[in-house]
Amino acid sequence: MALRSPLCVVLAHVDHGKTSILDSIRGTAIAEGEAGGITQAIGASIIPLSSINKTCGKLLEALNITFTLPGLLFIDTPGHAGFVSLRKRGGNLADIAILVIDLLDGVKPQTVESIEILKHYKTPFVIAANKVDLIQGWRRSNGPVLKTIDSQSEHVKALLDKKMYEIVGKMAELGFDSERFDRVDDFTKRIAIIPTSAMTGEGIPELLMVVAGLAQKFLEKQLVIEAKGSAKGTVLEVKPIRGLGLCLDVILYDGMLKRGDTIIVGTTTEPVVSKVKGLWEPSPLAEMRDKKAKFERVDQI
Repeated sequence: MALRSPLCVVLAHVDHGKTSILDSIRGTAIAEGEAGGITQAIGASIIPLSSINKTCGKLLEALNITFTLPGLLFIDTPGHAGFVSLRKRGGNLADIAILVIDLLDGVKPQTVESIEILKHYKTPFVIAANKVDLIQGWRRSNGPVLKTIDSQSEHVKALLDKKMYEIVGKMAELGFDSERFDRVDDFTKRIAIIPTSAMTGEGIPELLMVVAGLAQKFLEKQLVIEAKGSAKGTVLEVKPIRGLGLCLDVILYDGMLKRGDTIIVGTTTEPVVSKVKGLWEPSPLAEMRDKKAKFERVDQI
């Protein structure tokens, strides 16, 4: 038996900053390479425990938190209205989710659609209230986001609270009780909202800490896998790759897969039976869609 990384899907309305938030976590720049800055396909990134501890270090020390998870696997989904089926696949696959909402733009049609997907699959989620740095008069800081908020002028604090509670009000209309993360007394009953800025990195450590903390506390039982059992997974994409032939982008959530294993893939007509000729996994912090990302060939996953 072993503990796998929680699968965390990131959902949002177009241009609300979900890929940029992942870029901030990974320290990469995937969003700049997207067509029009819009995610065109599902992507995945492995965030190892060492990176989580490095990003959240001071917060974890202050709260005396120790993570035992092997890391987090983030799934980035398209935000455009034309990519509903891809978002549904991401929502169906996830153990936990981050719903990104532009703090100044508020809840939009694809935000509501994302919430309905999460509600349908009963996926626990947190909200990243992104672009906090665009509040008029905001003064940037490299410290904890709560201290940064405390250091703002009364006008900025009032504007932040106004925008935050517009989100709280809209979430209430959609059937969810939510509150700023430091004011949540029961995470099983209230959705935590974390103010963030993908551009400045403010609130990103708190977001990562809350997601990993909730996954470890409430989802640990479903993260236990049979490490030597038959592999089970979900196909994200099927594509031809020059020199390799037809390849599958797959998220494995149980068991072990090795080269030479026979696999059965469900299709819209009849199952496809094939053998695994090769296995590759993206390097830690790499993005599966990035053409420059390094992939490591492995004998088993």
